[in-house]
Amino acid sequence: MAGAKSRFPLHVTRPTGSPEPGRPERPGKALPGKSGGTGHVGRVAHRRVRGAAGARGPVSWRVLIDDVPTALAAGGSLVAAGGAAGTAWVLDAASGLPAATITLPGGILDLAFSPDGGHLVLAGPRGYALWHADDSRATVLASGRRSARVRWADPGQVAVADDRTAVILDASGRQLWRTPELPGTVTDLAWLPDGRLTAGCDSQVSCHDRRQPGPAASFALPGSCPAIAVPPSGRWICTSGQDAPIHVRRTGDAAEATLLACPGKAPRLAFDDTGQWLAAGIAAHVTVWDFTGNDVPRGRAPRILCAHDMVTALAWRPGSGTILATAGAEGTIALWNATVGKPGRPRITTAGWGLEDDIAAITWNGPGMLLAATRNGTVRALDPGRP
Repeated sequence: MAGAKSRFPLHVTRPTGSPEPGRPERPGKALPGKSGGTGHVGRVAHRRVRGAAGARGPVSWRVLIDDVPTALAAGGSLVAAGGAAGTAWVLDAASGLPAATITLPGGILDLAFSPDGGHLVLAGPRGYALWHADDSRATVLASGRRSARVRWADPGQVAVADDRTAVILDASGRQLWRTPELPGTVTDLAWLPDGRLTAGCDSQVSCHDRRQPGPAASFALPGSCPAIAVPPSGRWICTSGQDAPIHVRRTGDAAEATLLACPGKAPRLAFDDTGQWLAAGIAAHVTVWDFTGNDVPRGRAPRILCAHDMVTALAWRPGSGTILATAGAEGTIALWNATVGKPGRPRITTAGWGLEDDIAAITWNGPGMLLAATRNGTVRALDPGRP
């Protein structure tokens, strides 16, 4: 175990003009990264989405980090961006000013704040780390094992993928329990409302209860399981695999309820906060299924959202139940109302942002701020306005 903390002051300038893309009009002081490079904070103007009828509100702030972003996390007053080389930048959500950096040897694949914003867990190819906001103290476990996913159940309990198992920690980093070993490396995790943990790996998805030595339920999948989605009700477990359909199973007995046909593998799945809409990023399109009426969408055509060359990220607006943000490799972020349009008919976006590079990650910090990170190292806080 090792501890580390670092804080950096930064002067923020607020230019009123429109700087050239990728550069602030007036740079502030350097924001160093792991390799000693620099970044800046400043105000920038937005550009229109290509082909869009109108763009959303302006960029609130922008930070350039010295790494290729791999993940974003939001924790209320703080946000965090993780980089491929292993540095995570913790920033003030209101201003973009840096609060701390944490280094995880081997790189960062995922990171997540606790629901109360008091703790941040980082996961990467060689281990994981836990950072505490109150004293900026980080505890790093460089286990040498792949850790690809972090999922908080509540402010006091977090699951972290740890090679072929998942370890469950409390907010101090103490191990509470650990799942049995799975047949392959854990690729995704999801909590059920009853406290069970769902874990996916190559060829299998299983539900685990700390009171049972073995899986409470498990079922086979054709190939790897890149994504799991569970609605807030916990009624369904939706998984994607090497085959094209999305598998929908009942949580009570793990029996398969239906298959949702889609044109390819879906590496990204997400339910909205109401549990009525399931979104999947599939190649160049986003497909949205209607789960209203407490039933699986058997026989119902999904909505097809078209705005990207290749979908790289998607995120539902918290609490809205209908507003979805999607991002693509061409540098576009689009906003959608999932209830608008006719099922089965492709839709084109009407509003969003056009950025200068491939978008690596997006996430919401409450309903009023959308965070976006592009692969050139730029992290932005965007004001979505009223959809």
